[in-house]
Amino acid sequence: MSVPSYIKDLIAHREKGKSLRAPFYSAPDILDLDMEVFFRKHWIFVAVEPQLPEPGDCITVEIGKTSVLLLRGDDMEIRGFHNICRHRGAKLIDEPEATIGNIVCRYHGWTYNEDGELILAEHMGKDFDKTCHGLKTVHVRSIAGLLFICLAKNPPEDIEEMAQTMERYIAPHDIANCKVAYTADLVEEGNWKLTLENNRECYHCEGTHPQLTVPLSEFGFGFSPDEMDERRTADVNKYLSLLESEHKRWEAAGLPSAEVDKLSNTTSFRCIRLPLMGEGESHTLDTKIACKKLLGDFKDAKLGGLSFWHNPNSWHHFMSDHIVTFASFPLSPDRTLVRTTWLVHKDAIEGEDYNLDNLKQVWMMTNQQDADLVRLAQLGSEDPAYEQGPYSEYTEPHVEALCEWYIERHKAHMPADTIEMADA
Repeated sequence: MSVPSYIKDLIAHREKGKSLRAPFYSAPDILDLDMEVFFRKHWIFVAVEPQLPEPGDCITVEIGKTSVLLLRGDDMEIRGFHNICRHRGAKLIDEPEATIGNIVCRYHGWTYNEDGELILAEHMGKDFDKTCHGLKTVHVRSIAGLLFICLAKNPPEDIEEMAQTMERYIAPHDIANCKVAYTADLVEEGNWKLTLENNRECYHCEGTHPQLTVPLSEFGFGFSPDEMDERRTADVNKYLSLLESEHKRWEAAGLPSAEVDKLSNTTSFRCIRLPLMGEGESHTLDTKIACKKLLGDFKDAKLGGLSFWHNPNSWHHFMSDHIVTFASFPLSPDRTLVRTTWLVHKDAIEGEDYNLDNLKQVWMMTNQQDADLVRLAQLGSEDPAYEQGPYSEYTEPHVEALCEWYIERHKAHMPADTIEMADA
């Protein structure tokens, strides 16, 4: 797509260590470019395998104007297709989820099998070749039960590195033997990058998230050594000692825990398992497990919280008793859909093994608190007085990494001479 000269200039002259310039958060043509570069060419997290537990189960995902159909076949494999009929382009499945046999277009009855092959098209004549009109496929990759798609013809190959790493970290939580306990959609009144930036730091957590910070140490997400008095220094040393001892204990039990930072990769991600405070069991107000039925083969509830961040659109938290996944999708320059899904063991019984309100309480409240902040950030970015502000190197390094990755990926998708001209 053609890129306006002012965008080329903004991309070429990003000032490191500071927030992005205002148009990145509000200009419609920048969002159009973002959709093309990030949501059509990179791997996007869209769902979890337990959303399609049986053959014939399907879900639809909307990525901008593109609708994607994910279908579990009789062989239990999950396939992805563009969700439009090859006849006259009608949308095939209009519901968020369904259970089907073949894929049948309700407009004229064209019918496709689970491989996307056209198997029925009446009244098209004896010379009509059905083999030329199968559904257009979409790349799908499951990483230990987390489903990623890529709309590009040739998706980034370094997803293999992310898969190799994250399958080791996630597999013990056994997503395949989980079920969806609850899903919530929330529209944040801000640009998708503000949603991601807010998530990539906890500078704001202590003053904004009283529920979330109950099981979290304020030192787990960075601190400034210049602000350390005797008490805070003792608290930091205590936390760092706990982090070291818990990592050793978890690693000895077969749970990878050390930080992995690949934020500069094309398929950008980071993960780490951190201790939880209080009872140290889960993201709940009393820091105890929310579900009595632990995941996988776990016998110990005190396994901390494994966090997995993936650019450009997701973050995930894995505890001993439940999993919370988050996917974000741009809706407009100043609107972003955040979809949160809670998973528990497939045999867990609501009301007996877990109380749903308790399970989702912390993140329902935290999500709304974050949405309120994103709205304020969006309003501020649109104010004529807005100018770039400095990131804290201690508490916002991952926001800086996100913005630098964002700019570099834009540069990678522009002709070299375009960037050189903007630099001149």
